[in-house]
Amino acid sequence: MEPRNFDGDADRPRSAGAKQTGRVLVIGPYLRVRAGSADAQSESHVQRDAEARLDEAAGLARAIDLVIADAIIAPISQIRPATYIGKGKVEEIAALAKSLDVELVVMDCALAPIQQRNLEKELHAKVLDRTGLILEIFGRRAKTKEGSLQVELAHLNYQRSRLVRSWTHLERQRGGFGFMGGPGETQIEADRRLIQERITKLESELKKVQATRRLHRAGRQRVPYRVVALVGYTNAGKSTLFNRLTRADVQAADMLFATLDPTLRALNLPHGGKAMLSDTVGFISNLPTQLVAAFRATLEEVLEADVILHVRDISHEDAEAQQSDVDAVLRQLGINPDDSGRIIEVWNKIDRYDVQQREELLNIAARRPEDHPAMLVSAVSGEGIDALLAAIEERLAAKRTTLDLSIDAADGAGISWLHRNSEVLAKELHDGRFDMTVRVDETKRDIVVNRFDAVPRVA
Repeated sequence: MEPRNFDGDADRPRSAGAKQTGRVLVIGPYLRVRAGSADAQSESHVQRDAEARLDEAAGLARAIDLVIADAIIAPISQIRPATYIGKGKVEEIAALAKSLDVELVVMDCALAPIQQRNLEKELHAKVLDRTGLILEIFGRRAKTKEGSLQVELAHLNYQRSRLVRSWTHLERQRGGFGFMGGPGETQIEADRRLIQERITKLESELKKVQATRRLHRAGRQRVPYRVVALVGYTNAGKSTLFNRLTRADVQAADMLFATLDPTLRALNLPHGGKAMLSDTVGFISNLPTQLVAAFRATLEEVLEADVILHVRDISHEDAEAQQSDVDAVLRQLGINPDDSGRIIEVWNKIDRYDVQQREELLNIAARRPEDHPAMLVSAVSGEGIDALLAAIEERLAAKRTTLDLSIDAADGAGISWLHRNSEVLAKELHDGRFDMTVRVDETKRDIVVNRFDAVPRVA
């Protein structure tokens, strides 16, 4: 459905059709950015196209099987404390919601509890803001116990300030964590003390999850496998790329937040080495802070990764803005998005371009600084994957030391230790001894040097 601009009297409500389950009206109440304003002048500010923003909001609603009755851009000059949008627009949206007979109004913004309550009274419909919508999606998509714990914790922290009886007269829908659940739920009736008790319990369980993950990471550190993590905007093609690189079968769909729970698989590198590849939850603009905090246990895989692949849908009209959003979340996690020694930018979905457009992309990539290259790939066709694997291997090798050594062929224990704790690049038998070239990380360098009289390889 094409978004309409709802500004004053420019467009009047249309006649309603037959009522359908899950019909929703999506509103994009976007601030007009005036020329010369601080936002417009900020070098780090990337302006998003209003229609692209609204289309993304509608995509979020469709991700939980809602039927979009209409999608409206409602530009505003300032945020109103009581209802976020002005009184006139509230009245017009109320009339449109009534004519379309919708059950839910999604506001593509972050609403304060009082704004949400006031809008529900004025619109005579349930109102869900962007944060609540994303939490609802996560609540439905979490499959593992860990994911469910993290989503429920984020939801309860969000819910705590919204314990009101603002729309109990409306029959509520289905599923999720209560935003759109069925009659008889106790979400609104639950008091803050019970919610706090549940939050405390969840936090305790998540600490156990974090401890388990630390043990798993410690186990991986005892073997020569390094970790490569995928990050990127939701629907950038991370899961498809993950499947291409590891020959796995992680769900990949043209849908926002198609996958949620993290996955680890072995990654075979060009020269026989191995790494562990981690697929993480997709990021999105205005990602709720509750989710960033709650998913920290999962995102620790990113924090601990030796190499991070920032996967971008380079064909998307808002690709630059999406990059800015991902960079902002990485900064929240304490990761410098400009760390070229650790982050590789991957321009995905080049299969959507024709030959001439690809040449233009290659020229743009070639003009980037040497320490900030971009790898052009298609996770669907496999184009550029070999070059990406070579770049990953090069980054991992840069963090390790290559050593030459000679070991008695009878020293089975020593040879076995080297195979377990280093990457064996070469091994040749001469006069009863193995001449070996190994690559080790810094934590094991001194052990290999002292135990096997190894010396650094001369370039």
